[in-house]
Amino acid sequence: MSRRRWFGKSGSTRAARPTATAARPVAFRLRLGLLFGALLVCGAGLLARAVQLQLVQHSFLADEGAQRYTRVAAIVAHRGPITDRNDEPLAVSTPVDAVWVNPQELAADVEQLPLLAGVIHVDRQELARRVSTAMDSQFLYLVRGLQPADSRKVRELQIPGVNLTREYRRYYPAGEVTGHLLGFTNVDDIGQEGVELAYENWLGGEDGSKRVIQGGDGHQVEDVESIRAVRPGRDLRLSIDQRIQYLAYRELKAAIRDNRARSGSVVVIDVRTGEVLAMVDQPAFNPNDRSQLNPTAYRNRAVTDYFEPGSSIKPFFVAAALASGRFNANSIIDTSPGFIQVGPSFIHDEHNLGPISIATVLAKSSNVGMAHIALALEPRQIWATLNALGFGQVTTSGFPGESQGVLQNYSHWREVLLANMSHGYGLTVTPLQLAQAYATLGAYGIRRPVSLQRVDGPVAGERVLDGEVCKQLLTLLQAVVTMPGATGYLAAIPGYHVAGKTGTAWKSDGHNYSQDRFVGTFGGVAPASNPRLAAVVVIDEPTAGKHRGGDVAAPVFSAVVGGALRLIGVVPDDAHPGAPTPLPAAQVALR
Repeated sequence: MSRRRWFGKSGSTRAARPTATAARPVAFRLRLGLLFGALLVCGAGLLARAVQLQLVQHSFLADEGAQRYTRVAAIVAHRGPITDRNDEPLAVSTPVDAVWVNPQELAADVEQLPLLAGVIHVDRQELARRVSTAMDSQFLYLVRGLQPADSRKVRELQIPGVNLTREYRRYYPAGEVTGHLLGFTNVDDIGQEGVELAYENWLGGEDGSKRVIQGGDGHQVEDVESIRAVRPGRDLRLSIDQRIQYLAYRELKAAIRDNRARSGSVVVIDVRTGEVLAMVDQPAFNPNDRSQLNPTAYRNRAVTDYFEPGSSIKPFFVAAALASGRFNANSIIDTSPGFIQVGPSFIHDEHNLGPISIATVLAKSSNVGMAHIALALEPRQIWATLNALGFGQVTTSGFPGESQGVLQNYSHWREVLLANMSHGYGLTVTPLQLAQAYATLGAYGIRRPVSLQRVDGPVAGERVLDGEVCKQLLTLLQAVVTMPGATGYLAAIPGYHVAGKTGTAWKSDGHNYSQDRFVGTFGGVAPASNPRLAAVVVIDEPTAGKHRGGDVAAPVFSAVVGGALRLIGVVPDDAHPGAPTPLPAAQVALR
């Protein structure tokens, strides 16, 4: 019985084993399924991520990757050079470098700042202060316009966070000789004054850009592609003759020094074309030295400053008189008793000249004679003549800040104003306007546009005065230089006949005329037989004892125009047997 139990027990035990063994494959398959499911989920996730990276975010990631080794670099446009009419350089752009830093990168090597300061010529303490106050920034200019030799030293220091960028700086070979004319550019090589500003769209180029591969040190390794082509500035050839410009600069500077004058201007114009061959001012400034750049120094007085011209305006009133038919070259004006009363005012001559010719009125600069002439004419006719000559309006020079002067409409004129205007008070002109008016006389009544650019070929103009009137007037104006006791004898040029007029005017302070502050002027043309050059010289506030235009301005005219005529090869008048001479005074009384 015990055996049966044992067998029964044993049998029951054997019968239970197949159940446990059968459960093991089920658990294994379950674990295997879970593992496979997990791998499947992971694979699907990886596949989805790959799809996202390769398709959805491809552009973004490609750009991010490219930014790690490519950059868009600017290609700085080269500013166009400026030359004179003979292609002599007046302004050129030279390559320089700008030094800039990333203050956050530089913070790790601040101990090298003293070395950097010595190379770029900056105060050490100032450099440390600038960098320390810009730690939140990633870009800080340290210096602009660094010369290539110094740039090489900066590069050799290999200071982290210190970078160089190529740029250009304007250089003016003639320095202060052409300072007022050319003006200057700013640190970004953009025109700020003068010709540089007037022709900014012509001279200034358009920067380009390219994609480059750069190494870990920031240096460019290879050009990848051009993004935008660079457009360099265009060359500008001016009408200026640098030889005449220098001559005018030298003579004007000497006159300002010798006469202890406040300032002065000289303008020389080619009568045939209207081209400005020289334009200088004193005091001058050197545009290469940026410490001299202040508004009181760099304005071009020949274009921006206006003044009362004094007797240098008289030829144009005489032109109106001759054109009216009321007067001719032989007319006589009685200036007795040496003064004339117009309204409550008296106009005086220095001496009682009595009955004199128009040539003598101009040569002796008779204010009384001019008042008689002006009061005998219609105001409208005088205004029309002055307006046609360009007074009261800007010229065509295009120079920035040019003044138009003041010429009131004739409807506002009264007799006393008209009498005063006839000898240069009550209207204002610029040296450039006055030079253009004399050039119009020299062109026998053809007013040509004033040009600062070289003109090739003939230039059409507008006829504003009768040619015969101009020829008579030019002959009359020769007496200003040749007649004994004339005011302009110091303007004479050996070998050439000069036709011109002196001017001396008191300066106004806005309320009254000063008795010890003057403007001396001389304007004229040469050679008188076949005018080629017109010029105006203005000397402002001479204080060395002489103040008349014939004493302070006429000698400058003689030296500048005489030298210029020889430089450009103009044949002297004396080589022409038929050269005109001043007309003799005829005894014809003015009625």
